[in-house]
Amino acid sequence: MMKLDRMLGILTILLQKDRVTAPELAKRFEVSRRTIGRDIDAMCMAGIPVVSQQGSGGGLSIAEGFKLDKSVLTADELSGIIAALKGIGSAMDKPSIERVLDKLHVNSDAVVSIREPVIIDLSSNGGSSFTKKIEMIKRAALSGQIAEFDYIYEKGEIHRRIEPYFVIFQRTAWYVFGFCLERSDFRLFKLQRLWNLRLSGERFAPRAIPPDKRGFKAWFEEDKENRLVALFDPSAKYQLIETYGLNCYEETAKGLRFEIEFTKRDYILGWLLGFGGKVKVLEPEFIANDLKAAAEHILSRYD
Repeated sequence: MMKLDRMLGILTILLQKDRVTAPELAKRFEVSRRTIGRDIDAMCMAGIPVVSQQGSGGGLSIAEGFKLDKSVLTADELSGIIAALKGIGSAMDKPSIERVLDKLHVNSDAVVSIREPVIIDLSSNGGSSFTKKIEMIKRAALSGQIAEFDYIYEKGEIHRRIEPYFVIFQRTAWYVFGFCLERSDFRLFKLQRLWNLRLSGERFAPRAIPPDKRGFKAWFEEDKENRLVALFDPSAKYQLIETYGLNCYEETAKGLRFEIEFTKRDYILGWLLGFGGKVKVLEPEFIANDLKAAAEHILSRYD
C-alpha cells in the first residue's frame, strides 16, 4: 500500500473512532508499529492534530472539531473523494454524506468546490425506494434487529426473515447480505426484488461469518464457463461497443464476429434477444436453440 493511501486510511479511521491504538493500525494495514509512528508524524507535520494518550485506555485520536486542511490532499485527490461520496449519497441519506463532505472543507475557498463536475448515480431506478431500504437495513444491522420481507425470484415469491449484516453494491445492483432464518445459512438478496421490508423488533446476537462466506465475489460467479460466438449486423456496432468496449468484435464479410466468455445463461440470452434479428449465434448450440424457442414463443403469442 502506498504511504498516501495508508495515511488516508488512518485518517478515515481516526475520524470515525474516538480512539485507536498504534498496534491496531499496524495490524489493520499490515505494517510495523514504527511505520505507523512515521505516518502519524508525517500527518502531524501536514497539520493534522493527532493526539497521543499513554496508559490504560489511551491511544491515538484526532483533536476535537478538526476539519481537513486543504494542504493535506491535492485537488485531484479531494475531487475523487468528493465524487465518490456524492455517488454514495445518491443511494443513502444526504445529511450524513454532507457531514462527511463538510470535513473536507475548511471554508468557502477550499481547494475543491462542492460542485465537482462528476456525478455517480448508484441508485438506479427507484432511487428513493432504495434509499429507504438501505437505511432500514443499516438500522437493523446496527441495532441487531431481524428484518423480514417478500422476495421475488425465478422460482416464484417467498417470505424471508434475516439477520442483516451488510448492504453491498456489486455489478450495478444493490444487495443485502445476512443470515436467512428459513435456510439456516448466509444468503445474498437483491434489493430490486425485495418488497414490503420491515423491522420485526426481534433482536439477534451477531454470528461469526465463516471465511468462505466473506469473499462476496464468489456469490456472483458460477463454476461453468461457456464461450459465445455470434455474428452481428454492422448496425449493432454501437451496442456492442457500449457494453463490451472498442475492439470487442472482428469485422468480416458476413458481419461483426463477436466472441466472449459467459457464465449466466439467462443473462446472455436476454442480452441477445435485445438485438432481435441483428444477431445469429454460432456457438454454443444450446444458446442458439434457446433463441429459437424464445422466438417461436413470441411468434405464438401473435397467432
